[in-house]
Amino acid sequence: MAGNGARGVRKTGPSIGDVARLAGVSAQTVSRVSTGREVVAPDTRERVLRAMEQLGYSPNRAARALRDGRYGSIGLLAHRFDRTGEALTTDAVLRAAEDQGYSVSLITVHDAESDKWEPAARRLADQTVDGLIIMRAEGGPGDSFAMRPTMPVAVSDSRPHGRFPRVASNEFGSAREAVWHLLDLGHRTVHHLGGPEGSEPSRLRAAGWRAALLEAGIAPPAPIHADWTAEAGHAVGRALADDPDVTAVFCANDEMALGLILAFHEAGKVVPRDVSVVGYDGIALSRFSVPPLTTVQQDFPRIGAELVRMVLSQIGAPRPFEVADVVVPSELVVRSTTAPAPAR
Repeated sequence: MAGNGARGVRKTGPSIGDVARLAGVSAQTVSRVSTGREVVAPDTRERVLRAMEQLGYSPNRAARALRDGRYGSIGLLAHRFDRTGEALTTDAVLRAAEDQGYSVSLITVHDAESDKWEPAARRLADQTVDGLIIMRAEGGPGDSFAMRPTMPVAVSDSRPHGRFPRVASNEFGSAREAVWHLLDLGHRTVHHLGGPEGSEPSRLRAAGWRAALLEAGIAPPAPIHADWTAEAGHAVGRALADDPDVTAVFCANDEMALGLILAFHEAGKVVPRDVSVVGYDGIALSRFSVPPLTTVQQDFPRIGAELVRMVLSQIGAPRPFEVADVVVPSELVVRSTTAPAPAR
């Protein structure tokens, strides 16, 4: 039987002191690495992280919160994490948060109707998070729902004004530039394969397409709206392949563009000899389509980094606190799916 001196003492896991001894640093240095808020030399930080991993040490967030009022976690709220824009933004947020020593908690709004967002946001805000990032989707929250005034919030949203600070892509301007690229190649008009009519990104990209045509003195043809998927693009492509007047198509995302190209190929039309196609988003696979897809490349890494920066800049700041909106530019990447209009 153990002596009385050891009775009632139970070690539940490695301590910050254990990590410090293994890494050969002070406990204060381990704490700095854990919180991620103070600069630590890269080799020292790597040594501490290796010691944490070797010992299975995880910083106690509840204890940290009691000490300095912070949990080291950011909440991320979205309707669909599996769609391209949301997935790439989420990956960028995760990477940017990790670089700052923060973890990310995800929560999905299964019903995109606006009245479902506020309870989800409140549920996430009530958890152990220091701030909240909201990715607006069709039927999303806008700025109508209430949030406690001390909660740092940033929104990924292309609408120009709102209550919360936001990171936006220049979707109108980049879509307009993509259409002008096709017009400059001599196409008499540009057809548009858009996203869902209730989607804000779809609306902005369609508005840029329409603006370019009107600037060129061209009456826009009726746009075709679909659901962002390659299957939808393929179905639309089968219909457009029968129209000899279709020589250029601007698609609201890359997946629909890839489906469209396949349908043209199956119908015996050669891209770009017979039809030029431009996509949007700049997904990794767009480089490897046959032929490689001309597309509007969104800067998702910067979008994620700006969202995290916005939230972290508000933590602990005095209220009221103003954060400027950020518009992240996109780039037209010209590859092999666009060419001069075919001779008539």
